[in-house]
Amino acid sequence: MPKMKTRKAAAKRYTPVGNGKFKRKRANLRHILEKRPQDAKKRNSKTGYVHAAESEKVRRMLPYAAKLSKKK
Repeated sequence: MPKMKTRKAAAKRYTPVGNGKFKRKRANLRHILEKRPQDAKKRNSKTGYVHAAESEKVRRMLPYAAKLSKKK
């Protein structure tokens, strides 16, 4: 059986965490930030987690990272 390919775009966006979840960066923090409230900018600067409904898709895109992040 051939090796499974990792989706490189997903590998750049998501990081596996030890509890089986994936970390991600939040959007809306690139430009036009003067108009945005300070609390919104602070909230978006923190990392978030992939929602449970989407985590199976991310796990399929990252077949080898998923082994690192599975619960033991």
